[in-house]
Amino acid sequence: MDAILEVKNLSLIKSGKEIIKDFNISIERYSTSAVIGINGAGKSSLAYVLMGLKGYKPDKGRIYFDGKDITELSITERAQLGITLAWQTPSLFEGLTVKDYIQIGAKDKSLSIVKDALERVALDPSVYLHRIVDKSLSGGERKKVELAAVFAMHPKLAILDEPDSGVDTISVEKVMQLIKDFKKMGSTVLLITHRDRVAEIADKAFLMCAGQIIQQGAPKDVTAFFKNECTECNHKGMPVIKKELMKEEVK
Repeated sequence: MDAILEVKNLSLIKSGKEIIKDFNISIERYSTSAVIGINGAGKSSLAYVLMGLKGYKPDKGRIYFDGKDITELSITERAQLGITLAWQTPSLFEGLTVKDYIQIGAKDKSLSIVKDALERVALDPSVYLHRIVDKSLSGGERKKVELAAVFAMHPKLAILDEPDSGVDTISVEKVMQLIKDFKKMGSTVLLITHRDRVAEIADKAFLMCAGQIIQQGAPKDVTAFFKNECTECNHKGMPVIKKELMKEEVK
């Protein structure tokens, strides 16, 4: 397997609590991989660690991207290598137009690329090109602008944190198609989600619980376990059925 991203024995402690615990994952180049889990499982923290956000330096473990150890690199250095994060809650850039916001990171800054990116997330360019990126945009609109900007970057690795969060039902279909389009243009996608429907468009899925991967494999198999065993879990460790299986293995 040609892995573009490898995470080995990663741990993250925040406010005295181990958010990510001895975490291991390998993401194949040009694939779409989904990390699914309930809210509080540590999924967004994982995305922040991978992107190198301030305050999210791992306490243990290493991160390798394209064969290079990036554990100590800054967010800027990781971005220069081709890693991009689409935030769960997009940040605001007061005063910039949507067009300028998308063009900042785009490799091809032509107007046609900006328009194409907006159309892919169900935003009419004639309406949104000159809108200001500020609080006049709804959360769903900002989310879609953020996704359009990431798509225009053509990153090597796109980390999409809850990409369907806050968008309307019709736009969810567009977002799911956009995720597929990332792969078509040669990007690798790491999809962070708590929705089984979104995870099922991936090539491989990983189930995260209490900061650890407890199952991985075909998306439909992983999401079936997630739906049947995780939604009622009190999240103090891992799903009860998994605990019982582990007890049997020990015997």
